[in-house]
Amino acid sequence: MDVQDDLAQRFEEQRGRLRAVAHRMLGSPDEADDAVQETWLRLSRTGAEEVTNLPGWLTTVLSRVCLDLLRARAARREEPYEPPAPESSGAGNLPEEEAVLADSVGLALLVVLDRLTPAERVAFVLHDLFAMPFEEVARVVDRSLPAAKKLASRARHKVRGGGNAVPGGGLDRRRRVVEAFLAAARGGDTAALLAVLAPEVVRHADPAVLPPGVPSELRGARAVAEGTLLLRDRSRFGAVALVDGAPGIVVAPGGRLLCVLRVVVDGERVASYEVIADARRLAAVEVRVLEGVR
Repeated sequence: MDVQDDLAQRFEEQRGRLRAVAHRMLGSPDEADDAVQETWLRLSRTGAEEVTNLPGWLTTVLSRVCLDLLRARAARREEPYEPPAPESSGAGNLPEEEAVLADSVGLALLVVLDRLTPAERVAFVLHDLFAMPFEEVARVVDRSLPAAKKLASRARHKVRGGGNAVPGGGLDRRRRVVEAFLAAARGGDTAALLAVLAPEVVRHADPAVLPPGVPSELRGARAVAEGTLLLRDRSRFGAVALVDGAPGIVVAPGGRLLCVLRVVVDGERVASYEVIADARRLAAVEVRVLEGVR
């Protein structure tokens, strides 16, 4: 085996870990693959003789590639996101790529990470998710050690907040109700929806998220259940999160936020929910990861 083949084999042993790091930093499987490939190209140009700690070198180079991509993303003007068209079949199942996102990263976490600055995101992912020492994080983001720690601390607060306290208590109960509502919507289960919706439930929705001709306000369990199922395809991309301090739902195809559901729970049922899709209103909504829910 020649030197280049040996280097390629050693790189392949690290590929899975590198892709996991890049996926959490970038939120996109395709961009993660591109970042990993760019890291390989840089390694192949550098050569093994210049690298004493291959895993550490690869993580550092990959992180800088991701940081550059995140900065470029933040600098350019983002075009409005268009949700994927509903599929003609299999609407109740998560597509394979969405399942990977939900299982390996967590849609709620991706949404929150997307609201961090590039440096905050890199610092948080490297230290809090992959336990990289702050000394190495500081080198990646080109900051002093105290500044790198402050970046991660700010990111941590934005991701998880101050303990997920919900006014009036009942966090676990409210979360269970919201989880049951999302599961019923995703499964297209009318009976389950009627069981979790209060008889006088009210749904408000921004017109931007509704098909033409659908009213923005619905009242009563039957009407709300039918309106919820009308948007069933989008519920595939939903995840439970902390929305403005209470359990709610983020809808994020490919990890990009499309809308949030601000849910009001009364007892064991959903008393009302609001679908927020307007870009300005979305920007004002506080979204954090609900502890124990990805």
